Amino acid sequence: MAFQLSSLSSKLSDFTLNLIAAIVILLVGLVIGRFLGNLTRKVLHELELDKLLREQTRFKIPLEQFLGSLVKFIVYFIAIIFALDQLGLQTAILNIILAIIIMIIVIFMILAIKDFIPNLMAGLFLHQKRNIKPGERIEVNNVEGEVINITLTETKLRTRSGEIVYIPNSVLTKNVVIKKK
Repeated sequence: MAFQLSSLSSKLSDFTLNLIAAIVILLVGLVIGRFLGNLTRKVLHELELDKLLREQTRFKIPLEQFLGSLVKFIVYFIAIIFALDQLGLQTAILNIILAIIIMIIVIFMILAIKDFIPNLMAGLFLHQKRNIKPGERIEVNNVEGEVINITLTETKLRTRSGEIVYIPNSVLTKNVVIKKK
């Protein structure tokens, strides 16, 4: 009888320690999730992602807020998985669901930014080198016009006929650009 009571007490203390560890994991996950969500939102705000999307698509899409929240909830989900694992409740099915969700998110993000990143890098290169400035006339890929504005992802030209043409910055760095007088 004493052995069973000792065994029960040992199991109860192990469960209590695991429960406390699971709660700590959840709390740390909440703090890290909130921090990373806010950090993501601030970095994307610094890159003016919403403004760039509004200029390019003419739609107001709160992508900074969405991606910040997405990062936050992914970290929350991972913290829940770790907490369940600490309690011994995690299953292989939960791991499979987590892997599928992460793969889908990664695929969507890759597809969403496949053109954005090269144009962003080219825009940073153009701003650093300052080879092309607003007010100059240039020709690239048989399109000639006056540079109106250079953003991080595209360059806005006005042709002789008054049309506005948007050229991705990666096109400017990959092709021959002729400066006109």
